[in-house]
Amino acid sequence: MNPDTATTESEAPERWVAYRPEIKILDCTIRDGGLINDHGFGDDFARSVYNACVAAGVDYIEIGYKASKRIYSPAQFGAWKFCDEDALRRITGDTPAPGTKISVMADAERTDYKQDILPKKKSVIDCIRVACYIHQVPMALDMLQDARDKGYDTMLQLMAVSVIPESELNAALELAAHSVAEAVYLVDSFGALYSEQVHNLISLYLKHMQGTGKEIGFHGHNNQQLAFANTIEAIVAGANRLDATINGIGRGAGNCPMELLIGFLHNPKFQIRPILQCCRDTIMPLSRDIEWGYRVPYAITGRLNQHPRPAIKFRSGPTPDDYVAFYDQMVEEE
Repeated sequence: MNPDTATTESEAPERWVAYRPEIKILDCTIRDGGLINDHGFGDDFARSVYNACVAAGVDYIEIGYKASKRIYSPAQFGAWKFCDEDALRRITGDTPAPGTKISVMADAERTDYKQDILPKKKSVIDCIRVACYIHQVPMALDMLQDARDKGYDTMLQLMAVSVIPESELNAALELAAHSVAEAVYLVDSFGALYSEQVHNLISLYLKHMQGTGKEIGFHGHNNQQLAFANTIEAIVAGANRLDATINGIGRGAGNCPMELLIGFLHNPKFQIRPILQCCRDTIMPLSRDIEWGYRVPYAITGRLNQHPRPAIKFRSGPTPDDYVAFYDQMVEEE
């Protein structure tokens, strides 16, 4: 290395494209990973992820869902499908660690939010992230208002943006701009977006939120092995809220890997070692029994801009590696 051009460790972050102190990371290892096993992670698993995120300086940890027990049976689904208060306190204690906020996701039309989401003063939860499809935006706005009235931080996650007509997306973003959400997330639900699309969409979200004080987030899926690259592109375009999971765990192709994102950010606030330790001790042993991560069928559904559900079903069938047969099946059904 040329000593005249070398930078010290303390100088380097200021010159790094991603070094923006306002960036916040949300870990959804337990919530998104739980889509693989009906949210059946045990307390030891959840506690290990929680402790790792706290030690790593992660801003939010999304432990699971607030799902309706009328729709989803507790006999079939694990604790993190419902995030009851006693289950959460087994992981966080009565006083969660300062610096890392607890988030849960509430799906529009799948959450009895008026009853099941307690007032903030009675809960260890800090943030309610409302997820909805385009036709559910009015309900999502009511859910956000309910959460804010109860004292929570609020985020809006508009799903499947890659199939939303432009006029409808613009209308939804205008409504979001006037909502109580503190952050609005761009979600690549099908892992179909390429970097230039991410850049353009983040710019569109920012345009609609201009002057509102709302931040823009990004949640990527790895169907085409672009979750990390697209997260970088979202940062470059101006997103400040970023989702990731340890070792990329998540349904199907999974998510942006937390260890890659922290490594890229070069922010001394975030520590990679606790994430690597959790990956080694907790996440990787799970991979012997549960499959996630890039596989060719997920690339096919991503390329076709379709939900990965058919690929997940195919991977569990008798010929999981017959990629040509799966491709032919998907093209026939288009």
